[in-house]
Amino acid sequence: MHKGEMDRISALPDCLLIEILSRLPFTKDAIKTGTLSKQWEHVWTWLPSLLFTAIGFKYPLSDFVSFVDKTLTQCRQQKLKKFQVHTSYKIQFESQINNWIHYAIRCDVEELNLSISTMQFRVKFLLDQKFFTTSCFVDLKLSGCIYNPNGAISWKNLKRLCISCDIIDEDLIENILLGSPVMEILALNYCSGYRRLNITSKSVKCLMFIGYAAADDVYDASIIEINAPNIVYLTIQGPMLLWKLSLLDVSSLVEADLDYTKGGYWEITREKTEEDMLEGLILSLRHVNVLDIGESCHEVLYRLVAKGFKFTSNMWFPGVAYDRYDSDSVESGDFDSDESGDYDSDESEDCDSVENEDCDSLENEDCDSLESGGCDSLESKDL
Repeated sequence: MHKGEMDRISALPDCLLIEILSRLPFTKDAIKTGTLSKQWEHVWTWLPSLLFTAIGFKYPLSDFVSFVDKTLTQCRQQKLKKFQVHTSYKIQFESQINNWIHYAIRCDVEELNLSISTMQFRVKFLLDQKFFTTSCFVDLKLSGCIYNPNGAISWKNLKRLCISCDIIDEDLIENILLGSPVMEILALNYCSGYRRLNITSKSVKCLMFIGYAAADDVYDASIIEINAPNIVYLTIQGPMLLWKLSLLDVSSLVEADLDYTKGGYWEITREKTEEDMLEGLILSLRHVNVLDIGESCHEVLYRLVAKGFKFTSNMWFPGVAYDRYDSDSVESGDFDSDESGDYDSDESEDCDSVENEDCDSLENEDCDSLESGGCDSLESKDL
């Protein structure tokens, strides 16, 4: 950048400089701008969003922890919009991570994104009790945590919750829903520990069920039921290592998206269980306005149609060009890809747009990936 251009940028008011720095990927990038000139030296300390990641950090984890500690002592912003930490975990750093969370809470953080990865499956970060009674949260994305609240959860302003790669039971889910009276979106991404999702909250309108693997490989007993009479949008995506997924009451649904794969080494008649599950889901969703059938389900659907299964009139195949009601094209597997992608995206869109990001497909999500953190872009329709 030429000196004249740099001078023009430096002449901008601090509020615009802060906005410019807010668009950088991570806080460490904003800190580096402090060397540009005297005026830039402390601009980053007023950032409303603090984003830390250990990805690409070339030094030991202890150095990353020290970097975050030092950065927080220099920050002046007293109201945080977003606080994000993606890091690996060692038990000796538990108190530091809790201190980071407490700092964000003192700054009334609205969006907290905490993704903690460990090489040991059962060594996870234990959230402390203060976390469960904090009312400033609007958007929570959590991965690699242990949830053990002593009493009632109180997240009075929480609208969006995504939990990834963690073990959660039915009592915890009920506690969360009771303590989150304005929650609109719930996403469970590769979680386990429950057999029934009883989402009776009247505020939750979007449920995202993305991937499932039973704890301790007890796949043969994994029959998951979803009872959600008030949700309007439902997404079922990703690899499902379970015996069966069934829908009970989803009577308020307007739109649903099926784009999953079903696996399990225990099944002698795997194809039959795949077909039974998909047919059951489609029939349970025949009342919705739009039912998107993703590519991951196409092979099983081909087999069903070949055995006489008839399309329901609400079925759509995003990204595929064919006659919506022509089941012959499905039976033959002769789908032409719609290269233009022009297939009425308004109707087929799933839970996108509470703000302006969309929800990434998490079919190939690696729970140990620090970059993704499980639900990096969880947003929703205008609910």
